[in-house]
Amino acid sequence: MAFTQTFLTAVALTLVGAVGVQAADPCADHVPQAKPQNVGRDIVGQELDVIQDRGHMLFAVYEDYPPYSWEEKGKPRGVDVEIARIIAADLGVEARFNFVAADENLDGDLRNNIWKGPLIGGRVSNVMMRVPYDSAFKCRVEQVVFTGQYAGESIAIAYDKASYPDADDKPIPAYFRYDTVGVENDSISDFYLSGFVGGQLQSNIRRYDSTVDAMAGLAQGEVMAVMGPLNALEYGLADSTDVHQPPLAGFAVSKWTLGVAVNFRYRPLAYAVDDAINYALQDGRIAKIYADYGLTHLPPER
Repeated sequence: MAFTQTFLTAVALTLVGAVGVQAADPCADHVPQAKPQNVGRDIVGQELDVIQDRGHMLFAVYEDYPPYSWEEKGKPRGVDVEIARIIAADLGVEARFNFVAADENLDGDLRNNIWKGPLIGGRVSNVMMRVPYDSAFKCRVEQVVFTGQYAGESIAIAYDKASYPDADDKPIPAYFRYDTVGVENDSISDFYLSGFVGGQLQSNIRRYDSTVDAMAGLAQGEVMAVMGPLNALEYGLADSTDVHQPPLAGFAVSKWTLGVAVNFRYRPLAYAVDDAINYALQDGRIAKIYADYGLTHLPPER
């Protein structure tokens, strides 16, 4: 299951569930959970001073998810990997990485990687990268501190320049009644286009295992456009393709904020991680990481 599905679907469900709740109090309808059971220190992670004493900390990042996190010849690469290294350096320790597969939803990812651990094998990390920050969703997961907002992300459309040569006539969703478009299977873009104008686009939607595969299909002429997260589209651009961000009518989650997650027991660690990210935003180091990968850094809402 691709990360895009768990991440964006979770945000979409959060927004749907929040309808009717006043914006000033996103937790107004929240029913507190039972207190988490006590577990051993080796299971839930370590406190800030213990991390600094041992000289390293563990970051959970999604596996095989360029341009954000992946391994190349055994070496961690990606935007999230580099931001994690900034965090670790600010705390005076080494960054180590736990490459994880996405669960069925974001709740499962946080349970497996931050506050409880997987049922079989695996391990809990000190910090999990690329976690959506949403004021309503955070009320549902009391075992996690959501902090360290480091970037925004939004949905865009990549397209074949030869198919759309007019600079003033770039593709919008309505065009896909006649033109082919690629999406990551079961992603939020897939759901949006599948339901657009009563399902009239279904025959022209081509589904791929990932946005990376969809962009490869665009470069090879299999589709005329691809819809997905802006940074993922940018990373897959070729000389023959480009990307733009048109208005998306009825798309409730076309933009979101990315941050990190830390176990609720270790708030001093969460504060230190947030400070490190804030410093790196202010001095331009995070924006430079995005630029080095050929990506646009969208400032987060903090």
